[in-house]
Amino acid sequence: MAMQAREIEDLIRETFPDAKITITDLAGDGNHYAAEVIDESFRGQNRVQQQRAVYAALKGKMDGAHGELHALALTTKAPE
Repeated sequence: MAMQAREIEDLIRETFPDAKITITDLAGDGNHYAAEVIDESFRGQNRVQQQRAVYAALKGKMDGAHGELHALALTTKAPE
């Protein structure tokens, strides 16, 4: 079953409560999303570290062929 944008945001917000989070459904199919996560905790981390933290927040929803979330284009950064 496909995930809704709100569900993705809620999972990320559990780990990053003060983040600015923008979720976009890229194809309108509920399976291909883009997420931008801007959070102070990313300061001093490289992009891989930031993205791993966000993927961990998704709690396995992208794992394997049976994951609820098929694709997520992820942009992460610390606030300017």
